[in-house]
Amino acid sequence: MNLKSVSNFIYLAAAFGLVAVACANGAESAPPSNISSNRVISADVKQVKKPRSLVWQDCIGAGRVAEGLRAGWRQQLEECHHEIGFKYIRMHGLLQDELGVYSEGADGQPRYNWQYVDDVYDFLLRIGLKPFVEFGFMPNALASGKGKIFWWQANVTPPNNYAKWDALITALVKHWQDRYGEREVKTWRFEVWNEPNYPGFWHPPTNTPPRDAYFELYEHTARAVKSVGTNYLVGGPAGAGPVWTKELIELCQQKILPLDFISYHAYGLGGGPSGLDEYGNQKLYLSPDIHSVAGIVNSQRTIIEKSAQPELPIHITEWSASYSPRDPIHDSYFSAAFILEQLRRTEAVSSMSYWTFTDIFEENGPSPRPFHGGFGLINYEGIRKPAFWAYKFLAQLGDTELQNADTSSYVCTDKNGGAQVLLWDITHPTDGKVSNQDCFFKSQPTREKGEVTVKLKNLSPGNYRLRIYQIGYQQNDPYSRYLEMGSPTDLSREAVAELKNLSAGKPVSEKTVMVGGNGEFETALPLRENDVYFVSLERE
Repeated sequence: MNLKSVSNFIYLAAAFGLVAVACANGAESAPPSNISSNRVISADVKQVKKPRSLVWQDCIGAGRVAEGLRAGWRQQLEECHHEIGFKYIRMHGLLQDELGVYSEGADGQPRYNWQYVDDVYDFLLRIGLKPFVEFGFMPNALASGKGKIFWWQANVTPPNNYAKWDALITALVKHWQDRYGEREVKTWRFEVWNEPNYPGFWHPPTNTPPRDAYFELYEHTARAVKSVGTNYLVGGPAGAGPVWTKELIELCQQKILPLDFISYHAYGLGGGPSGLDEYGNQKLYLSPDIHSVAGIVNSQRTIIEKSAQPELPIHITEWSASYSPRDPIHDSYFSAAFILEQLRRTEAVSSMSYWTFTDIFEENGPSPRPFHGGFGLINYEGIRKPAFWAYKFLAQLGDTELQNADTSSYVCTDKNGGAQVLLWDITHPTDGKVSNQDCFFKSQPTREKGEVTVKLKNLSPGNYRLRIYQIGYQQNDPYSRYLEMGSPTDLSREAVAELKNLSAGKPVSEKTVMVGGNGEFETALPLRENDVYFVSLERE
């Protein structure tokens, strides 16, 4: 469908009452509302803002290391790295028994086995990705208790012997140094545990406060890492939300402990910044504050600036609209605009690691159907979700950002004289009053919001290839078609091919345009709620 067809469809649908109201209103259909016909995005090629932020590209998440032994997982990761450019990857389960890293003989002596970890890490480095190492969870032979989480039974208790824990971490880091070289390993990051403030991920002894138990683990682990290489980067606390920032910095000052970064997680649900819905049993609500993720992400900057380490980097090692791997918001076209809106407002941190790149993810067991609300940018059959295209369009922006007063857009130029505009509408689909399950397990036709006009000045005169891409309802939106199919448990090969074709990132409009001697370019686009547009002008 070209732009003219899109526009005609919108206005015809409005005229006949076919455009549905968002979930928040609970109606099947109504006249269009929230019309905004005067939005203008204007930029001058000569008014440079800065080199554009690449915080979004720094890191991506994955379920657990053992999934990295699979061919499908590797294929999708390679796609994401090649097309989006992620530099690091963070995963759970590094020390999980299924990888055989740690065991003990009959004499109680530790036995190490790195073969499966090497297999995964060799692959990562071969394709150009670096590990953002998460030390966790506890090998059963070294565990102090039986606390478990996930289908794959991760042990989440402290070590029963810190001398053996220290030796394990030291030996593993030393192995990496020997295998990959100090020059490589010093570019990695080492994070201690995952969400120790959340009871599901940390079971210390009954009479030990979780923070105190974690600080003991952090002290031992950080010292073990630095015993191998003083320039290796270690940090935490990988909190479920921003926690213990001030306290961890003060602990490290008092005990002269290494601390190279602060890390925590941010999710967009109401009722708290993070949590767990392992089996998808809860009804979850997007926060009424559409910018809640950005607010959580930016909340610790002032605390750090007032501390003894005011320049500490912040790494958001997990973030998404929802912390549930069974939340259909992840599959919806809304997720693309939501992702871009958060990333636009979080450029002051050092990384924003989206959770996760793939639906090959088994915290709660194998996925029950092709679209099940999984975290991934790509579903397990290789169908690219709208979220994938949000990242892909970010990757296609030029290196130089231009000044631009519109807060939900980027205007950039590249070294070849081309220009790109990435813009989106952000409209809350539920106002936090309707659960994500009640909203997004049903088709969500959209409403029109008028037009957005793009104006560029001082382009070099000449011919340009104009390509316009779109994410939105029925545009790079395989999930809506999947719902039309009746949400089948299994898809035929023909259906998979159809859904892949519907989310192939093809332009909705492509033509050659001439920029005259005045260097000006202008176009108007029909805009619907939570639409995303990528406009590319390439010199011919």
